[in-house]
Parts: sequence; C-alpha cells; structure tokens
Amino acid sequence: MLEIEGLSKRYGETVALSDATVSFRAGTIHTILGENGSGKSTLVKILSGIVAQDEGVVRFDGARFAASNPAGFQRAGFATVFQEILIAPDRNVTDNILLGLDGLWTRGVARDSRRETAANALSRFAVTDIPLDAPAGSLPLAAQQLVVLARAVVRRPRVLILDEVTAALDFGDRQSVFRLMREMADAGSLLIFITHRMDEVKALSDRISILRGGRLVRTEEAGISSSEELLAAMAPRMAEDLSHE
Repeated sequence: MLEIEGLSKRYGETVALSDATVSFRAGTIHTILGENGSGKSTLVKILSGIVAQDEGVVRFDGARFAASNPAGFQRAGFATVFQEILIAPDRNVTDNILLGLDGLWTRGVARDSRRETAANALSRFAVTDIPLDAPAGSLPLAAQQLVVLARAVVRRPRVLILDEVTAALDFGDRQSVFRLMREMADAGSLLIFITHRMDEVKALSDRISILRGGRLVRTEEAGISSSEELLAAMAPRMAEDLSHE
C-alpha cells in the first residue's frame, strides 16, 4: 500500500533521516522501533504532511504521492495520532472528535447526528466513560488521548499512524485500543505503530522496522528476533551494557 524510497531529511547540519527505504503492506500492523533521536518522529511528520523530505519518494497504491500538507494526506486516507495530545481545550468532546471534518461552508457531519457519530467512534475502543458535552481540556490526559484517537478513527483511515499513543492509557483502555488496531488491520487498513514497549511489539506487530541514528537498519516479519535481538539492533551499546549486568 505504502512505500518510501531513499527518504532523507536534514535540519542544518543535523541528519534526522537518511536514505530510509521500506514497504508497508495493507492489512498489517507495522511497528517502528528506535531510540529517541533515531528518526521516528521525522518519519511520522513526513508521512503526515507536516514536513517535506529533502530527498526520496513516497508511493501510495503504487503511484508517486505528491501531497505536500496535512490536508492532502488526510484526503488520501491518512490519519495520525501524535504522542503530543492535540485538542481544542475549550471545545466539547463531540466538537473535538469531529474537528477538521467540516468544510468552510458545509458540515462534514449533519448537526442532528454529530453526537451519535462521536459516540460511535468512542464506543469502538474507549472503556473509560467520556462525556460528550464536557470541554475536552477538563478531561484527564488519558481521556484526552482517547478523544484524539476517536478523531482519527471517525475518518475511517486507510493508513493510521499511532505515535506512542498508549503511554497515558490504563490497562483496560490499552487492551481495547489493541483490539481496535487488530480489527482495523484485519479490515485492510495499514497501521504504523510507534512504541517503546516490548510487550506491545510482541503482542501486536506483523512486521517490524528499526531506526538507528536516522537510518533504517532492519525490517523483518514479527517473531523472527527476540526482544534482546531487537534491542541490540536499536541500541547496541545499551544491549551490551545490559548483558554485562
């Protein structure tokens, strides 16, 4: 479904991403692993239309993909849930879930079905009860993250990018989100999942790619490498230190 070839991004003298090439298959959960500074956030921003690569090509459905901003990626079927929780704090939960669906002159969702649409999106995964009329900024951080996830889900994305989205969630909501991820992949969507938790990697991944120092150093089917081997590919020095403890 999605391919990147030779993707590179620099910020002055800093190379954030260097010559990254990988294919992502429809109907899979593709996990991206890497330490802080490995290039994960840069890759997410490129595949969300926030920044443009300096070099390389993105292909979607076999054709070169030329969208240059977040709106273009969203129209093509991409949705991203960032590690940073992005809400309009003074707007209610319903408005936050439907944020961005309305056009300048038209509503993306009819007024009389807005609450139902928002409630249905949340009901797919949220164990926590979230009042639709509450200002989003008044909610705990975990509930805010679920609202942002519902905003992505309501768009029925073909590509859903999840950047450390489970960090703020309790066990029940995490498990429910995992079930939603598998349901979406089984229905044919591509999920690009960024996490640092090895239990999540083992439980959810169909394929795994590892970034280190801005370079994509490995892509493989899930289950081939142990957690220790994945850690060694991510951070050789850290793995060596742990082996000597």
